[in-house]
Amino acid sequence: MRAWSVVRPGPVEADPLRLVARPVPVPGPDELLVRVRACGVCRTDLHVTEGDLPVRRPGVTPGHEVVGEVAALGAGVADFTVGDRVGVAWLRRTDGECAYCLRGAENLCPRSRYTGWDADGGYAQYTTVPAGFAYRLPGTLDDVALAPLLCAGIIGYRALRRAALPPGGRLGLYGFGGSAHLCAQLAVAQGARVHVVTRGAEARRLALALGAASARDLAEPPPEPLDSAVLFAPVGDLVPVALRALDRGGVLAVAGIHLSDVPPLNYERELFYERELRSVTSNTRADGREFLALAERHRIRATTHAYPLSEAPRALRDLKAGRFDGAAVLVDDLS
Repeated sequence: MRAWSVVRPGPVEADPLRLVARPVPVPGPDELLVRVRACGVCRTDLHVTEGDLPVRRPGVTPGHEVVGEVAALGAGVADFTVGDRVGVAWLRRTDGECAYCLRGAENLCPRSRYTGWDADGGYAQYTTVPAGFAYRLPGTLDDVALAPLLCAGIIGYRALRRAALPPGGRLGLYGFGGSAHLCAQLAVAQGARVHVVTRGAEARRLALALGAASARDLAEPPPEPLDSAVLFAPVGDLVPVALRALDRGGVLAVAGIHLSDVPPLNYERELFYERELRSVTSNTRADGREFLALAERHRIRATTHAYPLSEAPRALRDLKAGRFDGAAVLVDDLS
């Protein structure tokens, strides 16, 4: 098979990815072999490729928003069949026995492993996934439309939960890429008033088209105090900006796995009156199942831009440069 490998993490403009030939992987006893039909391009893939995240697997194949078809079963797998349509997401494996797993917080498992970071992911023609971490996918969406839901959507959903948005509340979204544009749709469907703050004019137009009450440049505050906010842009300088926009008792959730340094916070201006700052760490499988069900119920749809798998580096460069709204998705053209 053909697969992209991070041969030397660094700026995507310096071509850290190389297209290589590898044997089709053999699934472990509890794993599925998945023929990749589409793979979303996530900002975390950019962090892995550029070295913002430490190397866990040298030469790893990125990608963790995989829609595919089961091509083979590990010897111990009994609840899937060849040909099933499945999704492969970021969370790949947990130990299932630590205190965090036992209390339902498997996203905090110290021995958790991740697709496209600890194990080869979906920028390839085939990948593997533990059967217990594969998602059964609804039949109402095509492969390209589904792919971004498997990380951007799931993480956006967990971030929304962490932000503790009250019913009918006022939500601010800082940055408006793949995850935020799905989060916004869900929040609007659930009755929230959504205010988007982002640098891109196209992203602001998309936000308004998806039902946002306002969409402003980073230099402009939202038009009303916020009950909750989610920071999607990996820019630490925006943390105090978003905190200042919160009403009393408001909550800011930081959705990204990587964030540039946060400047000093002024207690009175940014934290007093019981404003809260929370991080978001991965997701649980329950988050994923809940979000996929909500996405089907509320007809959440990703705005997508398809790229050939052979042009994965260009998709990452375009993501970094903000050249598209919504989400990019790789489609196999190498078979």
